[in-house]
Amino acid sequence: MKALVAAHRKPKQHPLTGPAARTAATLALASAATATLFEGSGHADAKLTPAQVKAKVDQLYQDAEVATEAYDGTKEKADATERSLNELRDEAARKTQQLNTARNALGSLAAAQYRSGTVAPELQLILSSDPKRYLDDAAMAERAGDRTAVAVAGVQKQLGELDRLHTTADGKLAELRAQQATLRKHKSDIQSKITSAEALLAQLTAPERAAYEQPDAAPADTRASRSADAPRAPIAAPTERAAAAVAFAYSALGKPYVWGATGPSSFDCSGLTQAAWRSAGVQLPRTTYTQINAGSRVPRSQLEPGDLVFFYSGISHVGLYIGGGQMIHAPHPGAPVRIAPIDQMPFAGAARPA
Repeated sequence: MKALVAAHRKPKQHPLTGPAARTAATLALASAATATLFEGSGHADAKLTPAQVKAKVDQLYQDAEVATEAYDGTKEKADATERSLNELRDEAARKTQQLNTARNALGSLAAAQYRSGTVAPELQLILSSDPKRYLDDAAMAERAGDRTAVAVAGVQKQLGELDRLHTTADGKLAELRAQQATLRKHKSDIQSKITSAEALLAQLTAPERAAYEQPDAAPADTRASRSADAPRAPIAAPTERAAAAVAFAYSALGKPYVWGATGPSSFDCSGLTQAAWRSAGVQLPRTTYTQINAGSRVPRSQLEPGDLVFFYSGISHVGLYIGGGQMIHAPHPGAPVRIAPIDQMPFAGAARPA
């Protein structure tokens, strides 16, 4: 009973209406806006320092270079697959022509038999719209005369070879399409990371960006002596080929970095080292992770001009050693081919091409 009385005496809640409702709504919105303002200011990203921008951009460029080397490797495989596919198609065209010639010969034989009134049923079948129906029946070939049997067996063999070529070509085409899809993925990944890096670099002032893009900048007279057109002393290298590779690298100074490029007007890192050694008559593999296995491995303490020097744990960057702790390399987009110290990046190993 007491509970019923208490419930009866409890004031009834009424929704706010009129001016009171508007006042309450205004206060609620103001409170929410204030809370959002304080919450947003508490979580807003502070402006990155130049050092933070450099660290983020360095990582993006390193990731882009990993993707670039993967792109280069897949591109090399796709090019080889396409060459193989074209060779198969050419061979299939030749086999088709040979098959047509053989069938024409059988046609001549059939015509001769027709004139004599004795067209063999075997020839009637092979010259029909579905010759394979006949060719799959070896017993019929055995019942034909010797000349017919030889001709039929030849056509049968050529049809089998043609079928094999078409099957192999279909497989190569599927492989090529899969590689092309992988290339598109790598390309998208590279472009995304480069775009992100450029957006971060845009936050820097002009002097800060210049300091990032030329971390190893030297006084003007030293830079002049490093330029591609400046006279240089004869290159001290262990072999003529190594000297030629180093000379090529010097000639590439100042040329732009372009991912996937192998020269002559632009390079990526492994494209530069491949082109340098190609000028010396040595064919290196295309990617950093394959170039490190070209020739003999060399400890850092025994480096000589012409050696390939590799960086990062994933072997994602390479340069050409020129002596004195220096290398020539293609750094990243926006940075041309240049001379830099090898201790600028985490050293991963070295190789001396044969």
